[in-house]
Amino acid sequence: MTRPNASTLTWLGHSAFRLETASGKTLLIDPWIMGNPTCPDAFKRVESLDAMLITHGHFDHIGDAVEIGKQTGCAAVAIFETAHWLTQKGVEDTRGMNKGGTQEVADVRVTMVSADHSCGILDGDQIVYGGEAAGYVIELEDGFTLYHAGDTNVFGDMALIGELYRPDVALLPIGGHFTMGPREAAKAIELLGVTQVIPMHHGTFPVLQGTPALLTDLTRERGVQVHALAPGGSFQASRAKAAK
Repeated sequence: MTRPNASTLTWLGHSAFRLETASGKTLLIDPWIMGNPTCPDAFKRVESLDAMLITHGHFDHIGDAVEIGKQTGCAAVAIFETAHWLTQKGVEDTRGMNKGGTQEVADVRVTMVSADHSCGILDGDQIVYGGEAAGYVIELEDGFTLYHAGDTNVFGDMALIGELYRPDVALLPIGGHFTMGPREAAKAIELLGVTQVIPMHHGTFPVLQGTPALLTDLTRERGVQVHALAPGGSFQASRAKAAK
């Protein structure tokens, strides 16, 4: 079978993404899809998976991780405390890590970076400690690099993420209320030094009022390309594309 020469990133609504690599691996980032009202039905059933990356323990990011992990046997990457919780729930292949660490999973290099957010896990009627919220820098086989910020406000050390990892595209929350909105995201783009952005964590609930259109207006003069994907829409991630 001939494999594509580029990886494909598909937005599943909210902060969930499906990454299909050029080498034929499939990853989910923030696996909340079954109960996600914006996730297209075609993506709600996961029969096979190589890895999932979890930014933090809130239900709208980790909601289907236990079921998917048990069903597929995929590697589950998360901050150490959240990974331990997943193990207790019966997920066998957990890959706990912490900020600044890098590991290889499903043919990509994953580095955990900071996020400015909370990380309690709703377990029954209790909220348990899930470590801290994080983001991920994901380097694909051809060197193309994604930055999934997770849930976060803008913070000054985004400049370090830009300097150290030089992401080709940033996946940034813009909804506001629980994360940064377009105004803060525009500053995050400046700190990161990126010119390609995929907005996320917007429109899922009425309280998330930030829009890609407003982010575009705030960054147009800087030549930023805002890829306003619809749920189910895809972005081709390749070093050759980034060089154009």
